[in-house]
Amino acid sequence: MTIAEVETALAAPRRDVGALLLAAPEDQWYDRKNVLLEPRDLAPAIVAFANAEGGTIAIGLHNGKVQGVDAHRRKMNDFRQVPIDFTVPPVRVQFLEIECVNSEGESDHLLVVQVEPSEVVHETQKGDCYLRIGDESRKLNFNQRQELHFDKGQSQYDGFEAEGVTISDLDAKLLTHYKRRTGASDTAQKLLAARSLMTRKGKINNAGYLLFGKHPQDVHPQAYIRVIRYLSTERGTGSSLSLEDGADIRFEGPIPYAIQGASGAIDELIPKRRSLGESGTFESHPIVPRNAWLEGLVNAAVHRSYSLAGDHIRVEIFPNRIEIESPGRFPGLANPQRPLEISRFARNPRIARVCADLRIGQELGEGIKRIFAEMRRVGLTDPVYKQSAGSVRLILVDMQRLDPRIAAKLPRGSQQVLDVLRASANPLGTGDIAEALGLSRPATKIRLKALEDLRLIRWNGKSAKDPRAVWSLPEDDQFLER
Repeated sequence: MTIAEVETALAAPRRDVGALLLAAPEDQWYDRKNVLLEPRDLAPAIVAFANAEGGTIAIGLHNGKVQGVDAHRRKMNDFRQVPIDFTVPPVRVQFLEIECVNSEGESDHLLVVQVEPSEVVHETQKGDCYLRIGDESRKLNFNQRQELHFDKGQSQYDGFEAEGVTISDLDAKLLTHYKRRTGASDTAQKLLAARSLMTRKGKINNAGYLLFGKHPQDVHPQAYIRVIRYLSTERGTGSSLSLEDGADIRFEGPIPYAIQGASGAIDELIPKRRSLGESGTFESHPIVPRNAWLEGLVNAAVHRSYSLAGDHIRVEIFPNRIEIESPGRFPGLANPQRPLEISRFARNPRIARVCADLRIGQELGEGIKRIFAEMRRVGLTDPVYKQSAGSVRLILVDMQRLDPRIAAKLPRGSQQVLDVLRASANPLGTGDIAEALGLSRPATKIRLKALEDLRLIRWNGKSAKDPRAVWSLPEDDQFLER
């Protein structure tokens, strides 16, 4: 993870600093800039980091060489004035001059810009708005910018003061582990401040307490993970409730411990089947690959809305699937019907960054791609995301994808129609399927008819114009690979 690499590089002996910073890949939290860059052209990167999760910009590195900045001292003041002169409102940054040895073997310096995540939306002096997404500073269009304003209103929560909390309320063992993972030599208090886990007045904020508190549930009672296993493929109600006795477990504590505890329980409770492994012997495998559900669990814990009182993360385990539901909708920049196209935006930028330090979380978009890749790797149908008024549900189904020979005969997107039907506990109407896929009714009907012709789905209705007609999957689908 680049964050740790950059921290290690900045603390390294001066002869190694430049090489280590060149070796660290540019990503969500790190960028390199040519010292010959015009100062005003630094503004987009600063704005992009501030609008996302913060980050570090190293100036004086270009094209695999350590340029240094000493030969361009007159530009140093211009660079330092960029957050004042070229960003609106001014972005909070810290400038550091780090000793190094340049590519000519001479003593030199690098200018390091450390950008804090901001609670407001910033733009350049020209009025352009940028967001850091992966390794690029992406310019937003009008609609994306409007959604960023809405999302920033929600994202302030992890930066608010955790009232009544002091550093003595934090888990010393977990903080020590965090210091080791980051290679930090400063005090815990300085490390918390450096990661924006304290307010500007020196108070522990919500992110700091949720991540490192001994028992953050005394302030955030909804901040826990609940793991549940059902005996049937449907939850049931009342006397027909299929909840397994003793399989409803609640995990509290700081976020890293809650994730660790919940993942251990899921490992134990998830149904398994025996199949022929790569070693040539029969082995036990979970119905859904571990890397897929674990990434979903981490994403839920890192990106949920902690400001929503009375709700928590639920991991529900069924004989044929796993469902992970977390409070809070997708950020406005995301389209749940097209999860692989989601642009990165973290509701809790401080939490996301610390979890990345601890190697328990990656990037939001990257994590979703990993979930899809893991399901496809073992031949299972794609994950399905469902968004309600107040939550997002990830559904991972133990169902094989279509045989490629059959898929080639169908209109593009037919697999997604099947995924939607499989993820639903009940048959769905044409309009429901169209809405879930973000398609028009005519386009949806073409796919449904093609699937019906191959007997992959069934239409259930009294007449062609029956408003209550629904589509369902046949009980025994001989066209799906097993």
